[in-house]
Amino acid sequence: MQQIEQRAEKIGFSRLLMMENAGRAVADVVSELFDPILHPRILAVCGTGNNGGDCISAARHLSSNMNVTSVLIGNLEKIKTEEAKQQWFIAKNAPMKIYSANSMNDILRYESLFNTSDIVLDGIFGTGVRAPIEEPFKTAIKMINKSSGLKISIDVPSGMNPDTGQIADAAVLPDITIVLHSLKTGLLKQQSKCGILIVKEIGIALRT
Repeated sequence: MQQIEQRAEKIGFSRLLMMENAGRAVADVVSELFDPILHPRILAVCGTGNNGGDCISAARHLSSNMNVTSVLIGNLEKIKTEEAKQQWFIAKNAPMKIYSANSMNDILRYESLFNTSDIVLDGIFGTGVRAPIEEPFKTAIKMINKSSGLKISIDVPSGMNPDTGQIADAAVLPDITIVLHSLKTGLLKQQSKCGILIVKEIGIALRT
């Protein structure tokens, strides 16, 4: 997937556009599942990498007609890529609340958001999984799993290795995984822990 993205970028398909399309694809799935007239409460839990960029992009699209709150696990200074930084910059003007959590105690302060949301978007790690899972990420993952809302992972459940399917010491157990562009091998090996798999195109013409 990284090679496909690199090749797509070389022919003029920017990574920012890929991220924007990913966010739009996720938002489209959520909009199909929940009518905006029901005013569903959405919590977007975002990491500092590109998966978090996809997540905040989706949150921004959804905030136009749904009740959206976003929590960044980390802080804006630690955003890892330019395209993700751009997504967070754009999101500042969206009609949603954005919080940041730099510690386990910070995450625990937002427990009520996890408990009362109708939908929780998991955009913590994606393909950039780390093991072992450190705080405050571990607590965030546990709180996502405890939520009674519909849990949706973006591309890969956070804590799952996208190549091997190996589960880290903490991993999101979603109801739905929205896979971007192509199905990752590890998800097929652990399909029972990915929920319903939905593959969405993000506009990349290249496949091999």
